[in-house]
Amino acid sequence: MKKLVSLLLAAAMVLSLAACGGNADTSAPADTGDAATEPADTGAVGNGYTGPDWEAIDAMDYDDASDAVYDWNLGEFNEYYQTAKAELDDIDTRTALMAIAEAKLLESGAFVPINGNGGAYAMSRVVPRSSTTTSWGLDEYRYDTVIVANEILKSEDRTALQGLWSEAETAADYITAAKAYLEEHGYTLSDTYNYNNSTYEPATWDVIATSYTQDSIFIAPTYVGLMQYDAKNTLQPALAESYEVSDDGTVYTFHLREGLKWVDQQGREIGDVTADDWVASMEHLIDNNDALGYLMTSTDGCGIKNFDAYLAGEVTDFAEVGVKAIDDLTLEYTLENKFPAFITMMGYGCFAPLNRAFYTAQGGTFSAEGDEYTAGSYGTSPSTIAYCGAYLVTNYTAKNICSYKANPAYFAADVVNTPNLNLIYNDGSDTMRVYNDTKSGDFSTGGFNASALEVATTEIPEGETESYFDLYHYTTTNDATTYCGWMNMHRGIWNNYNDDTMVVSPQSDEDKARTLQAMNDQHFRLALAYGLDRAAYNAVSVGEDLKYAALKNSYVTGTFAQLSNDVTVDINGTATDFAAGTYYGAILQAQLDADGYPIKVWDPAADDGVGSGDGFDGWYNVDNAKAELELAIADLASVGVEVSADNPIYIDYPYGSYNETFTKQANVLKQSLEASLGGAVIVNIIAAADATTRQSADYTFGSGAEANFDISLGSGWGPDYGDPQTFLDTIQPYGYMTKNLGVY
Repeated sequence: MKKLVSLLLAAAMVLSLAACGGNADTSAPADTGDAATEPADTGAVGNGYTGPDWEAIDAMDYDDASDAVYDWNLGEFNEYYQTAKAELDDIDTRTALMAIAEAKLLESGAFVPINGNGGAYAMSRVVPRSSTTTSWGLDEYRYDTVIVANEILKSEDRTALQGLWSEAETAADYITAAKAYLEEHGYTLSDTYNYNNSTYEPATWDVIATSYTQDSIFIAPTYVGLMQYDAKNTLQPALAESYEVSDDGTVYTFHLREGLKWVDQQGREIGDVTADDWVASMEHLIDNNDALGYLMTSTDGCGIKNFDAYLAGEVTDFAEVGVKAIDDLTLEYTLENKFPAFITMMGYGCFAPLNRAFYTAQGGTFSAEGDEYTAGSYGTSPSTIAYCGAYLVTNYTAKNICSYKANPAYFAADVVNTPNLNLIYNDGSDTMRVYNDTKSGDFSTGGFNASALEVATTEIPEGETESYFDLYHYTTTNDATTYCGWMNMHRGIWNNYNDDTMVVSPQSDEDKARTLQAMNDQHFRLALAYGLDRAAYNAVSVGEDLKYAALKNSYVTGTFAQLSNDVTVDINGTATDFAAGTYYGAILQAQLDADGYPIKVWDPAADDGVGSGDGFDGWYNVDNAKAELELAIADLASVGVEVSADNPIYIDYPYGSYNETFTKQANVLKQSLEASLGGAVIVNIIAAADATTRQSADYTFGSGAEANFDISLGSGWGPDYGDPQTFLDTIQPYGYMTKNLGVY
């Protein structure tokens, strides 16, 4: 699944805690770690600078033009990255090479990391870590192991529960210990989880045919995969009871549990779960390849045998594709080459089973069977999908509520902790709703935004002597998702692609041409990246105290991968050793330092010496921004673009005027960039009156040609599986996030 995440969703997650109650972490934000003051010398300036050949690019078709713009701006990154991807024999060397490649990516200034999900004050009835906090897959949205109390958890009790999680050897041990602790301390258990949800409606209920988290949040509770992460973040058998891997690492054989059942929305049995359900799923996936199929390819994913060849028409018999039902209870996947992260992908929609008989009964067909493909009515509503997960949908009303009840046919029905689940729509227009509804219990979890924080620090619950904040607050943990500020390097439209009256740019034709030249200059983009006060931007939603807590400094989270063995890799011609236990972020920092870039992505002293790339601002530095701007001004003068406070570059930033937080953040972005760059850049903040309009400008567009912005903080990426490739693939040519750069 392409885990593209909307900033609208992110903002609500800050207020509602997407990760099932989050992880209590009451430590203070790390030191801000200002970057060094000398920018790197990153290319020829003055008469040596030529810029892209726009005359040639304008004569090309769109894909070729995208290639040319990409190569000019990101060619060095891609060269390093393809070398890293080709390393399949040594996972540790592969990890180190990917960190080196990401350094080249960050140095390009194509985007600046902004923040993750977390780093906000909150209060909650949800027991911390009672479900997985694994950032890839959809297991975090299954909710069935979540423990919810009827009472808001006090801060000291959350801390104690976190300690129990650390001590527990297994997830089952922790769930038992947590329930006992709640009872001993006067809490009572609720049978309902009320989830604050900013996604107003799914585009489809077919998890195999979607590339959006905003759809999968609704669908994930209805199915389960072969494997599932538990509350201790250990991958456990789910519909498969066991599996084995061939000696060469290319063949995975799964053995299904006996007696598994498919049911309809009413809970009526409609068939057995068999190995053919995954064959049918792959056939359906191929028919929807633009949504999820990239994870099966050799270039972008695990490399299912003959998947690429079948798509290209080089193999015409689907039976030669590497998924086979050996018998009803034995499923076999074959890969082109070993891909150690394959097993971590099992919780995703592309590995969801599909009941063939139910699908065809809804009018669905398979091109692999020789039919003209149609999905019929399958996935158009909760009644047109089959269920094998923990929940059945009982009520769905768009922009209101989606309610679920426990599925008695679920294989682990006896350990479902919250038999009732409600996803309650919240458009964010009422800045106090999350706080008030969390107090009342209408939401199980809620964050303190800046407005609520003022009230929470003074309001005292009945019968208590301390404020809501003092009694209940905790700080949510940052996850592996990274939201970014994207630089559009090949803008093709200046109003929304689906409505030319919406989000209309005020730029003149001359402005547009000048901005295009500037956005294709590395120094100009770095000036924007260094000049944006990300902490001030973040403070609008979480307050001054926590403005650094959620900040991200790299695309791949610094602790996302860790070396298992000693590794030696080349950094700028020097053989450099990294010991076992070294985190990805430390290697990334080493390459940035060697290249002379003043970007801090890793603090080895953070988290009590564990190290972290989050929680400080390693980018914002006005001196660096001004120095890069001077280099950019020299570059642009060489191609006839004069830049000064009297003749500025204009850049457009769309924002949601329907939301107070978004409006304030847009003004922070404008003020910080214009102040940092001395008026040589003017930011046009362009209002979108509703979420659909704003997302059309910076999120739901289909290609780079439809990206209606110069800079956008509209989207981010969360991992699909446990390898840095899951992030970096999105920025290679035709990678999913490259559309945010105006290409592909």
